[in-house]
Amino acid sequence: MVLGGGGLIYAGLSDGGSSDSGVLPSSLSLGGSKPTASASPSPTGPSPEELAKAARAKQEKQLTDALKKLAATSPEFSVAVQDKKTGETYVYRGDEKYDTASIVKAQILACMLLKDQDAGRDPSSGEMTLAKPMIQLSDNNATTSLFTRIGGKTAVGKCNKRLGLSETVVNTSWGLTRTTVDDQIKLLGEFVDTKGPLDADSRKTAFTLMNTVNSAQDWGVPAIAKTGETFTVKNGWDTRSADGGLWAVNTIGRVTDGDDVDVSVAVLSHNNKSMASGIALVEKVAKLTRQYLKY
Repeated sequence: MVLGGGGLIYAGLSDGGSSDSGVLPSSLSLGGSKPTASASPSPTGPSPEELAKAARAKQEKQLTDALKKLAATSPEFSVAVQDKKTGETYVYRGDEKYDTASIVKAQILACMLLKDQDAGRDPSSGEMTLAKPMIQLSDNNATTSLFTRIGGKTAVGKCNKRLGLSETVVNTSWGLTRTTVDDQIKLLGEFVDTKGPLDADSRKTAFTLMNTVNSAQDWGVPAIAKTGETFTVKNGWDTRSADGGLWAVNTIGRVTDGDDVDVSVAVLSHNNKSMASGIALVEKVAKLTRQYLKY
């Protein structure tokens, strides 16, 4: 999903001087004929701001209608899109909670980076030896080791407060952490926020890792990136007997292209019959956001 929105044009008013400086306007002069009332200004129509707002509302309604139509015949999903360029956010079922599966690894990475910042040092070689396969290969063993190393559930829970993830509940079994697309959009925003808790070096590390995932895992958000655009991504997928063997399939990431595109996208889903069908669903949802929001 992407946030569209055209630029707004602001018309300034000239405050130029007058050659009749110091002379009372005729309507206020003394004596002479009775002043006549000036004509009322003619209507100017909607302002550029009002037109842009109306266009955006139309885009959002069309997207919501399309998503509702898809939801009627598909497993449950939620999506959020934030356009950093315009500041606009679109959310569909934003507060519904889903198992994170492996997208929590991006969250664990952010917490590792914050922990190192607090200690006044760069990530150690040992940490990076775990962080790289955790993000690039979605390696579970590396994730478990790093999760434990930075303090586990308690530490990541405290870290979430610094990241603004108020709707995310960390589980000791990290893949069963529960989250919402609202929170995932916040997390993606923190990875690029120059005024946020992550410093420039930490933001660069996160970008480098999430921009170089293994080619077998560049599905989801990357499916909406056009030629020449840059993407970051972390995907998650899991099946549990508690869900009858059905699949949770999630994707979070960003798509950028200079000053033209700067968008964060999060799509969460569950109850998919297979991993492949879940991937097809989250990619279709992401593509619909770009189609209707015009980013």
